[in-house]
Amino acid sequence: MRPIRKMRLAASLALALMAASLGAGCKTTKSTDTTGSIAMPAGPRPDAEWRRDVETYGERYRANNRDVEAAMRYALALRNIGQRNQAVAVLEQSSMLNPKNREVLGAYGRALADAGNYALALDVLNRSHSPDQPDWRILSVQGAVLDQMGRTDEARHYYESALRIAPDEPSVLSNLGLSYALSKDLPRAEETLRRAIDRGGADQRVRQNLALVVGLQGRFEEAEKIARADLPPDAAAANVAYLRQMLAQPNNWKKLARTR
Repeated sequence: MRPIRKMRLAASLALALMAASLGAGCKTTKSTDTTGSIAMPAGPRPDAEWRRDVETYGERYRANNRDVEAAMRYALALRNIGQRNQAVAVLEQSSMLNPKNREVLGAYGRALADAGNYALALDVLNRSHSPDQPDWRILSVQGAVLDQMGRTDEARHYYESALRIAPDEPSVLSNLGLSYALSKDLPRAEETLRRAIDRGGADQRVRQNLALVVGLQGRFEEAEKIARADLPPDAAAANVAYLRQMLAQPNNWKKLARTR
C-alpha cells in the first residue's frame, strides 16, 4: 500500500471515530490511535522491528509462559502488527498465571480496550490499581474507554483524577481534548490539545489529533501545516483533502461509522 493511501486510511479511521458522536450522537464500536492511550504504549518503530520482536519474545514466551516481560513484550509487538486478539490471548494467560501483578493487569486491560472489549477492559483496569495507589496512566485509559462507551461525563472525572497526579501530562490532556471533540466542543478540544503540545513531551499522535480538530472546524490550511510536522507534505495534504471532502458530504459520516 502506498504511503498516501495509508494516510488516507488513517484519516478515514479517525473521521469514523468522530462521526459517531459529532454526526449522530451514537456510540463508537472500536478504538483507534485517536484515543492515544487506549492502545498499549508504543513508539514510532518500523513494522519490521515489531515483527522481529514477535519472533524473539514469542519464542521466549513459548519456552516459559510465566515470563512476565516476555509476555508483555510479545503482546505489544503483536498489537503493533495488527494481531490484537492474539495480544489479548497472551495477556489473558499471563494475568491468570500472575493474578496479583498489576503491570500485567494494566497491559491486559489496555489490550482488551484496544480490541474493543470495553466492559471487560474496565473490570480488569479497575483491578490493576487501587484508590490508595492510583496510577494516572490507568486512569487515563479508563477515561478513554468510557469515552468510547459514550459515558463522557464519567470519563472526564478519570482524566481530572489523572491530571491531579500528573499535572499537564500531554497524553492525558490529549485524551481529554478528544473527549471534548466527541461531545462537539471543538474550541475547547483545540485549546486542550494545544495545551498538551505546549507542555512538551507530546508525541506525533497529539499533533495529528490537533490537526484533525482544527480541520473539523474548517481551517484546512492550518490543519495541513500542523500535520506536516510529522507527515510528508503529500501525505499531510492528502489527509486534509480527505477531511475536506468528508465535511463537504455530510451523508458520508454515517457511512464511515458503519465501516469501522
